[in-house]
Amino acid sequence: MSTNGTVLTPTVLIIGAGPSGLRAAAELAPRVSGEVLVLEREGVAGGIPRHSDHPGYGIRDMGKFIDGPKYARILREQATAAGAKILTNATVTDWAGERSVNVTMPDGRVRVDAKVVILATGARERPRPARLIPGDRGKGIYTTGHLQNIVHLKHGKVGERAVIVGAELVSWSAAMSLKHVKCKTVLMTTEYPKADAYRLFSGPGKLFFGTKVATRTRVTRIIGKPNVQGVEIENIDTGQRRIVDCDTVILTGDWIPDNELARAAGVDIDPVSKSPVVDAALRTNKSGIFAIGNMLHPVDTADVAALDGAAVAEHVVNYLRGERPAGAPLSLTADAPFRWVAPALLRQHDPAPPRRRLLLWSDTYVPFPEVVLRQNGAVIARKRLWWPAAPGRVFRVPSSLLSQINWNDGAVTIGLAN
Repeated sequence: MSTNGTVLTPTVLIIGAGPSGLRAAAELAPRVSGEVLVLEREGVAGGIPRHSDHPGYGIRDMGKFIDGPKYARILREQATAAGAKILTNATVTDWAGERSVNVTMPDGRVRVDAKVVILATGARERPRPARLIPGDRGKGIYTTGHLQNIVHLKHGKVGERAVIVGAELVSWSAAMSLKHVKCKTVLMTTEYPKADAYRLFSGPGKLFFGTKVATRTRVTRIIGKPNVQGVEIENIDTGQRRIVDCDTVILTGDWIPDNELARAAGVDIDPVSKSPVVDAALRTNKSGIFAIGNMLHPVDTADVAALDGAAVAEHVVNYLRGERPAGAPLSLTADAPFRWVAPALLRQHDPAPPRRRLLLWSDTYVPFPEVVLRQNGAVIARKRLWWPAAPGRVFRVPSSLLSQINWNDGAVTIGLAN
């Protein structure tokens, strides 16, 4: 039966059924009058975890240590048990109004008019063209998401020898998927002087997979067609190049938010992270439009994204009660070596951000960073942290640092002590 011409009118529309969207649905459905509707373009809700068939999920949000598919299933069950409605194979194509979207599904098009829209569309890895890697266009080049879709959802095969571009958390996830189909990871490459992943992962990972991590290196050419036969690796410091034989190349990390809908709505976008600009309550500059999860901090772990979903519920309920932010916000920007910070807007009477943390991305490794907050060029707060700022993973700073802000004294920056 065709649904063309149908108009759905939920109270809350959530676009994206990954961990953040599903957790937001589970929290909101019992608390709002009317329907909470979740739209997911894939055939099954759950996001990236549903095809990450290895443990490591649910630690911060569920107190569990489970595999990705089980984690995704629990999130789906919690959302539906709470009363949320999930529509899969539902692609939002464009906006039909301030909080209204057009949706294409297999049996036709519908319009959804909501009082609140939550953008939970996540992030994706940049493909080869966006990374400007030259060479042949042979078969056997994948992102992690593409690889895991083939291996864990379609039960397909790849090659026998792989080079993984990147050495962060998702890179080891790719290595586990490769091992599942008996493809040996012969090398990981990273431009940084240290492996990007937590030592808890990279240390045992090297032993378990028998994998070497080549630091301060990059792929300068992919060789082979119609199938990949190898890659050329360059040492960034010496310029020396060598050929590594492989039939599979996995492009990991280098994340970009799925921000197309946010842009189309006129939501302010951070020029560096390409994420929607939000305040601590996860509000965008468009009234009634919130943004959560890894589209704001590309990319953090799934459980942290899910906790964004838990945090946004209170703010959405307050919005539906008529509460609106008071006063003009101050901007918070990142100084080198930090690339971006979220949230990037600060309001005097806002609550603390999710998990009472500011989230940043660092371009250099700093073992015990002293973080400083500056306003009008003067240091107003500082804090020594006992965990490193490292490329390839989100750096978390206690938001208590913000308590020293003078709310009448202009923009604020966050960086490191000289």
